[in-house]
Amino acid sequence: MRYIHCIKHNVIKYNNVDNRSERMDFMKIYDFTVEANDGAQVSLKDYEGKVLLVVNTATKCGFTPQYEGLEKLYDAYKDQGFVILDFPCNQFAFQAPGDDEKIDSFCKLRYDTKFPRFRKIKVNGREEAPLYTWLKSQKPGRIPWNFAKFLIDREGNVVERFAPTDKPEDLTEQIEALLRK
Repeated sequence: MRYIHCIKHNVIKYNNVDNRSERMDFMKIYDFTVEANDGAQVSLKDYEGKVLLVVNTATKCGFTPQYEGLEKLYDAYKDQGFVILDFPCNQFAFQAPGDDEKIDSFCKLRYDTKFPRFRKIKVNGREEAPLYTWLKSQKPGRIPWNFAKFLIDREGNVVERFAPTDKPEDLTEQIEALLRK
């Protein structure tokens, strides 16, 4: 038996992959607790009312330069209520080596990132993070590679899913539309 921790409903038990999405339909992103890169527990309820972009990242990927575009988006819109949530993932060709501290240091030194970064997670398979189980239940499909992106509105709904090949600068129109609401 596997468990999903959820603030609102404490613990949800499920037996197999097929039942996960059915049991998560009533949830919002704010119901999840994740680990910051320093190990602290972070309730995503802290981001309620914000427009969020959730991204699985890697430091040694061909898409790693997208960190620059992500930081530009964050700088441009953070004062309007936009936040990027960065979840490093070593699941694709081991392209996020090192511990959480090294990953954070790399991103800050190389790309001057200031948006929140969390502990390294898995985004597919039996050990995938519950947050990603929920994200994929809202916009179905496996995560194909690093830098897949989910755009969440101020009410906590997943409104759009973007492929790793979608550049951060190409998301401006959708982000601005959500910020105006």
